[in-house]
Formats: sequence, C-alpha cells, structure tokens
Amino acid sequence: MGAKAAIVGAGHTRFGALDAGPRALLRNAVDAAFASVDRGAERSVVDEAYLASLGFGGWQIGNSAAVLAEELGQPGLPTTHIENACASGGFAIRAAVAALGSGAADLVLVAGVEKMTDVPSGRRRYWLGVSGDTEWERLAGLTFAGVYGLIASRYLSDHRVGPEALAEVAVKNHENGALNPNAHFRKVLRSDQVLRAPRVADPLGLYDCCPVSDGAAALLLARADLARRFTDTPVYLEGLGAGSDHLAVQERPELTRFVASRRAAEAAFRAADVDRGRISFLEVHDCFTIAELLALEDLGYAAPGEAAEITLSGATRRTGRLPVNPDGGLKAKGHPIGATGVSQAYEVFLQLRGAAGARQVPGATRALTHNVGGAGATATVTIFAAG
Repeated sequence: MGAKAAIVGAGHTRFGALDAGPRALLRNAVDAAFASVDRGAERSVVDEAYLASLGFGGWQIGNSAAVLAEELGQPGLPTTHIENACASGGFAIRAAVAALGSGAADLVLVAGVEKMTDVPSGRRRYWLGVSGDTEWERLAGLTFAGVYGLIASRYLSDHRVGPEALAEVAVKNHENGALNPNAHFRKVLRSDQVLRAPRVADPLGLYDCCPVSDGAAALLLARADLARRFTDTPVYLEGLGAGSDHLAVQERPELTRFVASRRAAEAAFRAADVDRGRISFLEVHDCFTIAELLALEDLGYAAPGEAAEITLSGATRRTGRLPVNPDGGLKAKGHPIGATGVSQAYEVFLQLRGAAGARQVPGATRALTHNVGGAGATATVTIFAAG
C-alpha cells in the first residue's frame, strides 16, 4: 500500500439549524475527534492544523485559522485556512496529507466548520452565490440553484429521461439520513412528495435541494507508518486527486460534465492503483439531486445518461451493488459548506471500521469521497481503505 496518511480519529457535530456559534461547533468537533482516538494523541503532539471554511455570512472571513488553534487549546500551532467554496474540506485534507507525506508533520488536525442559519435569507443567497462567477452569472440574476436547474434541464432533455431519477436520489438519501443521528433531516420521503414539491429552479423542486446547515467535523491524520501508534483500526488514504474548470458555466463546452471531477477521479484512481469495482461505497457531492447523477458519470461509474437508469434500478441504495451516500449525503445530512468534505471522510472512517450502526454498508473495505466547489469549478476525489 502506497498510502502516506491515515485517519486515526474523527469527530462530528449534529448538522442543522443550531444554537451554537462557529467557535463552539469547532470545539465540539475537535473534542470528539480526540475522544475517538484509542491512545497517544495528545493535543500537544499535533504538528499542524488546517481549517476548511467559506466564512459564510462574513464570520471571521480573514485569518480564521487562528481560531482553530485557540479552540484546540494550542495557540501558536501553525494553522492554515483553506477556502475552495464547497470543496474546502476536500482540499484541506489534501493539504494535510501533503504535509504528512513531506515529513514536515507526524500528526495533523483537519477541521471544517460553517455557521449558515443565523443570517437573513437575502444574505444567505449572496454568500451561496460567491462560490460561482460573480462577474457575469450573479450580476445577471442567476442563483446557485438556478445554475443547477439549468444543468438538470439540459441533462433531462439530452438523455430523454424524466424527473423520477432525481426524485429517487432524494428518496434514497432521506432514507439513509433517517438512520444518521447527525443528519439535518431525519425524515423519509416518498417519490410523489418530491415530484409535487414547490419549484425552486425548474426542474428542481424543494426536495431536490440540500438544506442550509450549521455544523462542524474534524479529523486527526497521522503518517501511515505511525498510524498504529494511535489506533489498531486506522483508515488509510490510498489515492488523492484534484481538479478545476472554468468558474463560469457559460465558458464550458458542456453543462453536464464536470471536468474538475473527472480529472480528480482519474488522478485518485491512478494514485491508488485500484479498479472502480473494488470500491465498496461512494460519498458524493449531492448539493442538488442532479449533482449525484453527474457524479456517477464523472467518476466513471456510468456512461453519459446512464446514471438515471442505474439510480432507478436501486443499485445506489445502501444495500445495492453501488451504495451512494449512506450517511444521507448533503441532501439529507446537510451542507455546512466548510465542513462537508471533512464530514464525508468522517463517514468513511466509521464505515471502514464497521462502526456506522444502522446505516453500515455490509463488508465495506474501500470508499471514495467526491467533494465539489460551486457548480463544478473545483473538485477533490479521495480513495480510502480499511487498515
């Protein structure tokens, strides 16, 4: 195994509309990560820390990494703030692995946080919009949901499929989320409820869109050769990939292909040197239901237009041949922007240690996370293996 890093501990807050502020959320996630480590992970032995956050609503938009050191109880620790929109968490993990692989650190903390529900709706729309092109798209009135609505319209038209596949994504992820005690939404949906819901950005309705959430997640990553000092059940990072694309969707040759995701997937699978068939489950970035269909195709699990058929067949359900988002995904678990990529890795940590409870994927040995920034302008893909 060529892994350079392993997760040895992980913590997570509830996602939802929470009373706690960003500092408290960070503190709780970090405390939980340390509490999960079997042995030897004293706060004083952390060499470096990375904070993933958009700074939603303007919370500590400058120099926020210092807050992570404070809440860790280690002011003075080298800390770095990573901001790549909704992919901030994935890129923070990537930076941490680079530090471990270089020999500059033996134990690194990665935390993601966002406080999103304490600002008025107009301000929320502004802060969601800054992840896309603000020079043309946003000034023309195109919202974040509007971009994905355009993508969904083109996908359904090009491939001559109906909205039932989108509804199945929502139904499946809500079913999984109902089993996740940290999920924002823990209610089961029916397909007819999704299809009849009020329109947000046609063809996307209310239940096609992820919620605005508060929350935090944290990981402790060690050098792979040191991982068993901390736990008997590390989770190794076998392959990492990242990519980018034009920021504005009108500059791209195709609306329904996220080149950043494809580049990231190619790099991750090349680094891990494993076949797609050896991945037990996927954690993909389903900020809107259409995004899960695109992810299946961009990650190489379906040809263009085939993701709808695969989804409707039940293959992506938790007990199917290709489980997707057993934690409920962004759609049901929630999407506190900076915490999302870290939260995906938290789910992998639980699943590959057989500790996911009622939502456990049977026999899971490898997993993939896919974290996207904005409407596909940035992306990371990471492949994990059980120790």
